[in-house]
Parts: sequence; C-alpha cells; structure tokens
Amino acid sequence: MGKTMEAIFCIFYLVFTTIVGILIIKNNKNRKQLIVFGIMALVLVFGDAFHLVPRILVAFNPSGDYKAALGIGKLITSITMTLFYLILYYFYELRYEKKNIILRITLLALAITRIVLCLLPQNDWTGEAPVLWGIIRNIPFTIMGIIIVVLFFIQRKDKPFRFMWLAITLSFAFYIPVVLWADVNSIIGMLMLPKTIMYMWAITMGYLLSRKNDPIGGK
Repeated sequence: MGKTMEAIFCIFYLVFTTIVGILIIKNNKNRKQLIVFGIMALVLVFGDAFHLVPRILVAFNPSGDYKAALGIGKLITSITMTLFYLILYYFYELRYEKKNIILRITLLALAITRIVLCLLPQNDWTGEAPVLWGIIRNIPFTIMGIIIVVLFFIQRKDKPFRFMWLAITLSFAFYIPVVLWADVNSIIGMLMLPKTIMYMWAITMGYLLSRKNDPIGGK
C-alpha cells in the first residue's frame, strides 16, 4: 500500500510540474525571467521522470527488474538537478538585475565538478552505489544550494519569492539524510517525498507570479 501511495504521489508530481512549467512559459511569452523559470521547471521534471517512472513501475509491478533503469535514472536526475540550480541562478540574475561574474564562474565550476563526479564509474549507479561516493558527488551540489539560499534570503523582501530560500533549505534538509543513511534504514528514503513537495512549492511561486503583474519590472 505504501509503494502504491508513493507511486500516485510521483505521478501527481510529474503531471503537476509539467503542466505548471508549460503554463508559465505559455502565459509569459514577453517576460524573459518567467520563461526561464518555466524552462527550469521542465528541466526539473524531465530529469526526475527518468528516476520516478521506474519507481512507479516497481510499485505496480514488483516482480519486474528495474534496477538498471533506477540507477541510470538517478544519474540523469543528478545531472538535471544540477542544471536546475544553474538555471535558478540565471533567473535570479534576470529578476534582480545582479550579474556577478565571480558567482557565475563559481556556480558553473561547481556544476561541472558535480556532473563529472556523477559520471565517474566509482558511483556504480546500476549496482551497489557506495555511500562515500554519494557524499563526494553531493559536496559541490550542496555548496551550490547554500549559495542560492543565501542569494534568495538576501532578496526575501521580494514578496513572490520571499520563501524561496526556505523551500531550498528544506529540500536539502530532507535530501542530505537520504544520502547519508538511506542505505542503513530504507524508511529514511521517504524523506524524498517532502523534498519533492519543497520543489513543487518553489515552482508554484513562479506560477503564482506569472498570473499577475510583476512588482519588479516584469522583464
């Protein structure tokens, strides 16, 4: 029953995020920042689908062999999640008109490092993934998250995104225990559900903004 409920939630998340991402782009063709935000939502759900669809199939067909698909899906999700934060930073630049070459280079370097680490064979995505490599590849990713949290916290007076920093902080708070201890206790893996809800919350912020006049320029 638990896996079935998880599968239903995953289906809802995939459908919800896809529709919201498309609507943001469709309804804001002249607002570059929101087009970027909508693309970010679609990149997020596109990557997550590679991991979640096999999990959904496992729930409805427990006898099937989806281990390889799950592993490859995790790899793809790890890469697209990294791209998600790069795009979120680009959205930050557009919305607040704050272009910082040092921050750009730093985030790009962290993203490249993270992706290279994810592609190394030591991760053994389709086998028994070692916890150590789960920690190593998530170090640059976590630093990216911290930088983004700080940036949006500074801009928290911007009403539509005043809680973006909190959504991202909580997403990492739910994600890190999974990286560290999910192999020890599988129930910890359930923290991925509230993590996913945090991303839905973040995407919803952009959707709500897309439906009204933007107090900050609307570019």
